[in-house]
Amino acid sequence: MNIGTNWKECDTTGTSTNDGYAEAKFTLDVAHRMRTLLEKQGATVKLTQDGDRPYGPCVDERARIGNEAKADAVVSIHADGSGAGNRGFHVILPGAVHAGAADTRAIVAPSRDLGERVAGRFVAVTGSAPSDYVGDGTGLVTRKDLGGLNLSTVPKVFIECGNMRDSKDAALLTSGAWRQKAAQGISEGIVSFLRG
Repeated sequence: MNIGTNWKECDTTGTSTNDGYAEAKFTLDVAHRMRTLLEKQGATVKLTQDGDRPYGPCVDERARIGNEAKADAVVSIHADGSGAGNRGFHVILPGAVHAGAADTRAIVAPSRDLGERVAGRFVAVTGSAPSDYVGDGTGLVTRKDLGGLNLSTVPKVFIECGNMRDSKDAALLTSGAWRQKAAQGISEGIVSFLRG
């Protein structure tokens, strides 16, 4: 699959907790909770998949869905699979890429605004700390190697809501009450961005 700057295999599995709770199950649950919250605020919500296929679309198709929808904001929901002992969330922002099929220059600034708002509301609502293993404690990381960001033509960020491989983070990620807070925090960040 072409990610704009190079070729990469399609990731069909994601990660999971040590007890087998899959990232895909986590992300779909948070997405459904977010859709409910955002639609109550009047937003139109489009999911890249809705449990209607064995695994989500590859990153190039995910980017295309957001682009073709002319989305005002796209948030790609994830949970990390880092080493045990690594804790916290981080928001991944697109770096300036202009190579091959990728040109993120127009979305870098609005994506940073979106990401900062999402990170701020995520901390406020969940009480989770920014990642202690990437982002220098800011909860923000800029990357130029992710096709889902490189191929986007609309403001887009990723959020890694926590580390599934750490037992303390996993206890949060597997809690329905905590997932509701995560959905609320991310949704509030999106609404704040949309309202400017």
